[in-house]
Amino acid sequence: MDEPQEPAARPRKSAVTPDYLWRAATHYLERYASSRGNLKRILERKAARRFVLREEEPRDVSGPIEEVLDRLTELKLLDDAGFAEAKLASLRRRGASRRQAEARLRQKGVDRQTLEGALAADETSEEEAARAYARRRRLGPWRTRERGERRDRDLAAMIRAGFSFEVAAPVIDGAAEDAFS
Repeated sequence: MDEPQEPAARPRKSAVTPDYLWRAATHYLERYASSRGNLKRILERKAARRFVLREEEPRDVSGPIEEVLDRLTELKLLDDAGFAEAKLASLRRRGASRRQAEARLRQKGVDRQTLEGALAADETSEEEAARAYARRRRLGPWRTRERGERRDRDLAAMIRAGFSFEVAAPVIDGAAEDAFS
């Protein structure tokens, strides 16, 4: 009978070098759009995980990360203003309130000045976004039954989503004709 063999050792992960950071950043950007702040956070997490995998003492890699981010920005692969405008337009089309969209962009690492520029260029009104949200969630006039019984819940859902009462109430109380126009 054959003796059980030990499993082959897994190949050792490469060290955290500028080349590794570059490959990680470009691989991420191939799949997702990102802001500079978000990509920096991702690279820091990847480096920290790699140090643990390699059983190395963590060291400061902020310098090499900044160099990678600068190079990506120079090559126009990383553009905070473009990212903010595209993400904001997408969020608003899906029915995100201005407040909610602003919070999401801040969470993604968009700086205040870039965020203000994107918000100033946004052409979607709060009413349009509220209608899109209500339609997507089937609230108010888009509800197929029990509309009267669910008014307060629908209104509360709109307010939790960041819409003011003054914007949410007319959308929830709107006529069915308005809903399907």
